[in-house]
Formats: sequence, structure tokens, C-alpha cells
Amino acid sequence: MLEFERNSYNGHDQNGNNKDVNEGGKKVGQNHQFKSGKKAPNNGIYIEVGDTGDNVLHPKMIKLKAGDPFPETSNDERVWTYKRKP
Repeated sequence: MLEFERNSYNGHDQNGNNKDVNEGGKKVGQNHQFKSGKKAPNNGIYIEVGDTGDNVLHPKMIKLKAGDPFPETSNDERVWTYKRKP
């Protein structure tokens, strides 16, 4: 078995670098929290939550299309996240 083939199965490229980590050392994956001014990744309904992901009292709810910017939140300690489906 070639070295590249063996490493490709364990999440590493042919140089032994972890494919799941970008150059900055952060994990690569889909974000679920978005700050004001960032662009929506997908069409959908988004809701305000606390910066730790906790629910807040009387959150704003918005419907955005992919690429639309997120509006300002009610205060600086809130972020936008996907609205959970019932």
C-alpha cells in the first residue's frame, strides 16, 4: 500500500498533516453561530441566542437567503444561530 493511501484513511494528507485542521490550527467545519454583519451560509430562519448558545428572553427571529448579511442583535452579547426545527 502506498504511503498516501494509508494516510488518507486516517484523516491525514501525504505530508502527514491533519486534513481536519486549517492553516491557523482551528478545526474546519460548519459554524452554527454568526455575528452581525456576517453573511448567511444558507437560506433559512435564524434566531438570536446568547454568545454561549443559551436561549434568551424575547429573541429576534429573521428569515434570510444565502449571502444576506445578519442584522444587528439586541445587544453585543448575542449572536445568530439556526432556528431548530420542531
